[in-house]
Amino acid sequence: MKRIHGVVQHYAWGDTTFLPHLLGVEPDGRPWAELWLGTHPNGPSTLEDGTALDTLTGQLPFLLKVLAASEPLSLQTHPSRLQAIDGHARGSYPDANPKPELLCALTRFEAFCGIRPVDATLALLTEIGATDLARLLRNDGPLGALTALYRGAIDPVPVIAACETIDRPETVWVRRLALRYPADPSVAATLLLNYIALEPGDALRLDAGNLHAYLGGAGVELMMASDNVVRGGLTAKHVDVDDLLEIVDATPLHDPKLPRSSTYHLPGAGVSLARFEPGDEHRASDHELAVDLSGDAWYLAPGDTVTFIVSTFVVIPFVHAG
Repeated sequence: MKRIHGVVQHYAWGDTTFLPHLLGVEPDGRPWAELWLGTHPNGPSTLEDGTALDTLTGQLPFLLKVLAASEPLSLQTHPSRLQAIDGHARGSYPDANPKPELLCALTRFEAFCGIRPVDATLALLTEIGATDLARLLRNDGPLGALTALYRGAIDPVPVIAACETIDRPETVWVRRLALRYPADPSVAATLLLNYIALEPGDALRLDAGNLHAYLGGAGVELMMASDNVVRGGLTAKHVDVDDLLEIVDATPLHDPKLPRSSTYHLPGAGVSLARFEPGDEHRASDHELAVDLSGDAWYLAPGDTVTFIVSTFVVIPFVHAG
């Protein structure tokens, strides 16, 4: 294995202490949001002598991150491969790649992830008294309800206000988000999504079209190396509601949490995220990257064999079951 150095991204929503403590440096008051490991041009990793990692690997198709959020991220989704190719050709997307993602929690991690099954959402909307939104959902389905919120057919303010008297995770988060983004339709739109709380070791996967917002926590994230993000709200960044409604997958997602495992697959990117414990042995079959819980990051060349001494996450080729 060869030690590598990643690039820290200081986005406004980042945590001020988690990544500095992981990396063994003093916090400096800035938000440390993400540690990038890979060959993406916006944050390319280097070897210990300063040589670019891509001199050994070429351009890797994936990006490995450690993410630490102390504030919610935007409500967003990502295009499929065909949508990305088409959008890039039209100049709408910065690259022609999809952006499937998965995240394995290192701390308790909260998120809104995917459209909640309709019956469960109808029960929630009825409980809080958001009858107009419930009627639209019942008659027009999740996409119709989302469209009504974003197009102004449903005023989000009464929907948000209906959350004041009910203490459930979903409604508590609506109140918190509304303090920062009053009257933003995306605040009310979160009521149509699954709320999920991951414990350390749990994981979720975000395939194309999945509407989601990370709310807080730290985790190891694996994705295809792409910058194609379509935001609907909960942000000061550019939003594109038209594109979001075009590419969002409004199919209800019954259980966003992946079955507990030592290996989580991201077939859309051709790789998996495997966790190895102290004493485990591994032989790399391709260019692989690793990050361990002592904050060190590594490059494994094809054929490298290692016995791990601390818990380590490794990006390995995806192998189909059977």
